Amino acid sequence: MTDTICAISTAVGIGAISIIRVSGTDAIEIVNKIFDKDLSKKESHTINYGHIMEDNNIIDEVMVSIMKAPKTFTKEDVVEINCHGGIATTNKVLELLLINGARLAEPGEFTKRAFLNGRIDLIEAESIMDLINSETENSRKLAINGIEGKISKLIKDIINKLIMVNANIEVNIDYPEYDDIEIITKKEIEDISIYINKELSKLLYESENGKLIKEGINTLILGRPNVGKSSILNKLIDEDKAIVTDIAGTTRDIVEGQIRINGILLNVIDTAGIRKTDDIVEKIGVEKSIKLIEEANLIILVFNNNEILTSEDKELLEKTKDKKRIIVINKMDLESKIDFNVFKDENIIKLSAIEDVEELKKEVSDIFKLNELNNKDFTYLSNSRQISLVKKAIEQAKNLAKALKVDVPIDILEIDIKEICETLNEIIGESYDEKLIDTLFSNFCLGK
Repeated sequence: MTDTICAISTAVGIGAISIIRVSGTDAIEIVNKIFDKDLSKKESHTINYGHIMEDNNIIDEVMVSIMKAPKTFTKEDVVEINCHGGIATTNKVLELLLINGARLAEPGEFTKRAFLNGRIDLIEAESIMDLINSETENSRKLAINGIEGKISKLIKDIINKLIMVNANIEVNIDYPEYDDIEIITKKEIEDISIYINKELSKLLYESENGKLIKEGINTLILGRPNVGKSSILNKLIDEDKAIVTDIAGTTRDIVEGQIRINGILLNVIDTAGIRKTDDIVEKIGVEKSIKLIEEANLIILVFNNNEILTSEDKELLEKTKDKKRIIVINKMDLESKIDFNVFKDENIIKLSAIEDVEELKKEVSDIFKLNELNNKDFTYLSNSRQISLVKKAIEQAKNLAKALKVDVPIDILEIDIKEICETLNEIIGESYDEKLIDTLFSNFCLGK
């Protein structure tokens, strides 16, 4: 990281302002070569008016912010050039920076440098990207809590407790003659094992909320052809997105839409009607619909009030029995032929797709307790990497508890505690795999 990087930090296109960010040891020197004021004599954290120049020709009238290390985002010297928005002007300024010694930043490289230089930890880095991508007020709050370090503090508190236990174990082993040190017993290790398991299990349980806030509820509308799935989708998203006809098999591929319920995204997918068919295209659509069941957070299973249950209906009930689901009995304006006794202890909504679907939305909110979710503090894990490591730490804590029961020596227990610490350190990035870090930051946008 000895070189100096630059990138356009605003969206490329026509706008009032474009910002080009430069970070590195030579950031001020490189910008000085194309700016008509001497930035080396300017104080840190000031903004300076002037012009970007090339061969005595004015390229643009700009404002240049100068921020000197270490009090910057990357802990390096950072210069930001605020030029007039526009593709030609912005690209020309970027070109001059590259000619004069800067290198084009890789995606996420500014945030990567902030992480590697100790300015932020890995959870905070991931939360920055979550904030950029947030689509709802709740997902914004979740990301801000991550950036402010609330989740990191929780993890670090657990790590510090483990470190203290291990430090005392080592002193007990190395200096048994000292009477004024705390003697660590297996009972105290058992207590810390129970504490870790409790705290991490709570964090893991609540992380389901974090994923809902960040990614939304993936909702699959499922049923046989012509039961009204597409009409329900259109009503939910308040848009004529899916084609609705009386012809069975009209929907041959998935149709997607989004709505917000209590601040949480509902990613709704209308699927091809489930039935046996010889039509190749429709058959592919049916197979795709079945595969999506596993990935869905919620199934809206639709049946026709005007028809008796078929073998396909019963098969869908069986395939989705272990999923969160809402049974919708549609076309209630028609003569009832369906056997309601089949749906004992189910969440049932009776409607006609020509009516509103507010009751259905309320049922979704109740199942996922979205009203309660809005009142919580949003201190959740929010991605698969973090969650998988917490699961690993919980298993290690359980192994520690098992070792205590079979009377394993304390010096061996110390190794188990160190393993838990290492796993938790991976979550916040105190220890990491370089390939994982490269992959993670490559998903960031270029100027971040």
